[in-house]
Amino acid sequence: MNHLAHALVAVRAGGSIVGNLMGDFVKGRPAPSLPADVLEGIRLHRRVDAFTDSHPAAARSLRRFRPRFRRWGGVLTDIFYDHVLARSWEELGEGSLRGFADRVYAELEDARRTVPLPERMLPFLDYLRATDLLVAYAETEGVDRALQGLSRRVRRRNPLGDGVEELERAAAGFRADFRELWPDVVEEALEHARLARRSR
Repeated sequence: MNHLAHALVAVRAGGSIVGNLMGDFVKGRPAPSLPADVLEGIRLHRRVDAFTDSHPAAARSLRRFRPRFRRWGGVLTDIFYDHVLARSWEELGEGSLRGFADRVYAELEDARRTVPLPERMLPFLDYLRATDLLVAYAETEGVDRALQGLSRRVRRRNPLGDGVEELERAAAGFRADFRELWPDVVEEALEHARLARRSR
């Protein structure tokens, strides 16, 4: 799962968008000084990632990549799934994609002032807003721009800049995999939220 999917999972589960997006930037044990809802969001992010990694549909997506992309298949799959979600937003999303993205950007900007965010998350917040990434994912060109930028930021040599070729080559397969996976992810998130409420 990538940024758009994690944000929507947070909303579906009644949790923190900020915490769910922070999950990619917190390694090890989160600081206990973080707000309780943010800590719970980080936990939900990790549970969703672990669940997704073990799901047969995600495994099928990884097998769709040609050999030179396979090492980067997990990264590419996450981004491709956000593309599928954005393209299917009217059916699977919450309100309009534009309205949802603006809500996410606003909550993250508010958190910049009120939550001790990880330093390495701050450039991501600027990039997310500047590129309007959550909306851009709906178009192949937006996915391509995101992959070109990611390829430049990764220090070692990589094929990510050509990754959109794989999306275009196997789009129907990635779409089918995501549509199989998504309801299970949402149910897993809801179960996590139910257990978290009981343990309070």
